[in-house]
Amino acid sequence: MSVVISIVGRSSSGKTTLLENLIGELKRRGYNLATIKHSVPGFGLDQPGKDSWRLTEAGSGAVVLSSPQKVALIKPVNREATLEELLYLVDGDFDLILTEGFRGSTTPKIEVHRKELGGLLCSPEELFALVTDEPLDIAVPQFSPGEVEALVDLVEKRFLALREVEETLLIINDTPISLNPFARSIIHKTLLGMVSALRGAEEVKSLRISLRRGQV
Repeated sequence: MSVVISIVGRSSSGKTTLLENLIGELKRRGYNLATIKHSVPGFGLDQPGKDSWRLTEAGSGAVVLSSPQKVALIKPVNREATLEELLYLVDGDFDLILTEGFRGSTTPKIEVHRKELGGLLCSPEELFALVTDEPLDIAVPQFSPGEVEALVDLVEKRFLALREVEETLLIINDTPISLNPFARSIIHKTLLGMVSALRGAEEVKSLRISLRRGQV
């Protein structure tokens, strides 16, 4: 399953620049990546006059745009999606998913800090690395904005070398359900054991099962 790391920091601290640099270095090292970016309220993709906008205006609850190169989903929501829900939408066998924002998530975090913008947003206990333009007296590995290769070295050592881990995500009625370690292990081992016994199922690297009940 994919490793997820969040890039956090104050506005204009350089989060997107760091994200671009990390993507470039990780791709150079052969990793397959995805990115999730937290955006401001009201950002627009569905422009008036476009086909997707016309279909939404006609009453479609969701619009999927598909081409040989890209797929896009446009769907109105009544609340902000959690990071766990967004991760469920990122379909694919990625080594690493980098997110920008999502400070409230429990994912490992790299904070980008600039002296002129004030103190840290996260406590040292929440961070596994800090990108900063000044040394800070905290027990967290610190890197300058230009030390991208050294930061990726740390990411590889701490996370990517150990990415062959068991992970189970349970979503009921579009809501992620928190699982304790015992329940997670039981679900993971039971489903994996059942599917592995099926003809045609070779090495199972990921598994998705969808159940729906009710009248049509």
